[in-house]
Amino acid sequence: MTFAVPAGWSSLDDHALAGELAAEAGRLLVAHRDDLVSRGTTHWMLCDSGDALGHSFLMDALGATRPGDSVLSEEGADDRSRLENDRVWIVDPLDGTNEYGDNRGDWAVHVALWEKGRLTAGAVALPAIERVFCTDPAPVIPARPEGNPRLVTSRNRAPYAAVIVANALGCDAFRLGSAGAKAMSIVMNEADIYIHDGGMYQWDSAAPAVVAEAAGLHTSRIDGSPLVYNGRDAWLPDFIVCRKELADDVLHALWGDKDS
Repeated sequence: MTFAVPAGWSSLDDHALAGELAAEAGRLLVAHRDDLVSRGTTHWMLCDSGDALGHSFLMDALGATRPGDSVLSEEGADDRSRLENDRVWIVDPLDGTNEYGDNRGDWAVHVALWEKGRLTAGAVALPAIERVFCTDPAPVIPARPEGNPRLVTSRNRAPYAAVIVANALGCDAFRLGSAGAKAMSIVMNEADIYIHDGGMYQWDSAAPAVVAEAAGLHTSRIDGSPLVYNGRDAWLPDFIVCRKELADDVLHALWGDKDS
């Protein structure tokens, strides 16, 4: 399948393009799921075809609008020429594939741009609720409500780091599917802390990280070190997103006083 891309997208700035790409991929995926479910399908057929659809659309659209850029996608072969390119799009065409296949809402589309050593633009779409969060205009997050910090963790397992922080800070904890859905729950003021350890790739966290940073949130590895993208190895196994006023408490819960 080849996708027609609106001619005007080529003239959009990178922030706006990321938003359009994430939004349109999400609309295509919602329509695709509705169609297959109405005709009868299996969970695995829905998951596999959704991954392929999202990837094909983003590759076609980026090829048409940013032909000189490289792309690192979860669903594509890793073109190592990206390591020599100053501009690399890091995308997850369907983050939360199992949630998508289960007809849940906590899945996302991730689109991020890395330029010369750092992330500079991106968007996360939550198609089931028709929301897209972009780096410009950045989301505005209201003040945190009174009460215990709210921690969001994996739908399938509670990472050890999340258990440590939840116990240390007396968090109220709940579960969601995709990394994008969890990170954006903080942007939507539904949670305050998201911690993952034990396995991730660059495409899982790039777009959530750059959108969260634009919104004024803290992002880092679980040891507090910066997240580094377009690395030779796509593996980037851990991730923190939280409100800045909670970052020191989160890191202290995990590591104590490093200077002592």
